[in-house]
Amino acid sequence: MENQHIAALWRRVKETKPLVHNITNVVVTNFTANGLLALGASPVMAYAKEEVADMAAIAGALVLNIGTLNAVEVEAMILAGQSANQHGVPVIFDPVGAGATAYRTETSQRLLREVKVSVLRGNAAEIANVVGESRTIKGVDAGGDGGDTVALAQRAAQQLGCIAVVTGEEDVATDGATTYVVAGGHPILTRVTGTGCLLTSVIGAFAAAAAGSSRPLLEGAVAALAGYSVAAERAAGERPAPGSFAVRFLDELAELSSEAIERAARVRRV
Repeated sequence: MENQHIAALWRRVKETKPLVHNITNVVVTNFTANGLLALGASPVMAYAKEEVADMAAIAGALVLNIGTLNAVEVEAMILAGQSANQHGVPVIFDPVGAGATAYRTETSQRLLREVKVSVLRGNAAEIANVVGESRTIKGVDAGGDGGDTVALAQRAAQQLGCIAVVTGEEDVATDGATTYVVAGGHPILTRVTGTGCLLTSVIGAFAAAAAGSSRPLLEGAVAALAGYSVAAERAAGERPAPGSFAVRFLDELAELSSEAIERAARVRRV
C-alpha cells in the first residue's frame, strides 16, 4: 500500500467528516471524542438502549469498546451492532482486557457470535484470548510473552471472517490473505490512557471514509495505523512526557499533512 494512497485516505476523512458512533468506556470518552474531532471526523457517544439502534443505522461506522463493561452496555452494544449489520454499517470491536477475567473473554466471544464484526482491534493478548488461545494479560495491558503477531492476526482474521488488527511495537493488519505491517509510533503511547481506544475509533473513521476503495476495510485500517504512528512520532519530540504528549498528539492529528505522511509512513506487505 503506497504512502500516497494512505495520505489520500487521511484527506478523505477530513473531507467527508464521517459520523462515528462510539459505545466506549468511561475512562476514554473525552479523549476519544477530541481525537476524532481533531482528525476531522464527527463523534457521537450514544449508550441508551432506546436509541443505539437508530444511531448506529445512520452512522458511518460503529465502534464497540468493552473497557469498562457492564451488563446494560453489553445489551446496548448488541442492539447497536445488529442494527449496524442490517444497515451495512461497519462494526469495529475492541475487546479491551479479554483474557484478564472470564467475564471479559466470554463477553467478547458473545459479541462476536451475535454481531458481525468488520474489524477486530486489540493487543496480542486480547486477540489471542478472543480466538481461544492463551497469552498473558495484566489488567488491560498485554503481557510480554512474545509470539508471532503476524500469524496470530492471520488466524484471527480467518477464524472470524473479519479484518484483524494486532497492535504493539509493530502493528499488523490483515484480512487473512493480504497482510501489512506498520512500523513507527512511540513508546510514550503506552503511558497515556486512551491512545489505544482512540486508535480503534480512528480505524472506525477510516472504515467509513474508505468506502469505494478496492479493499476498504483493510486499506482504511492500514491508513489509520500508519498516520497514527506518524502523528505519535511527531508529537513525542525529543523529550516526551505523558501530559504534554497527549495535547501535542491531538494537535498532530489535526495538523498532519499529506507530505508528512508520504515522507514518514512505514508500511510493508508481508
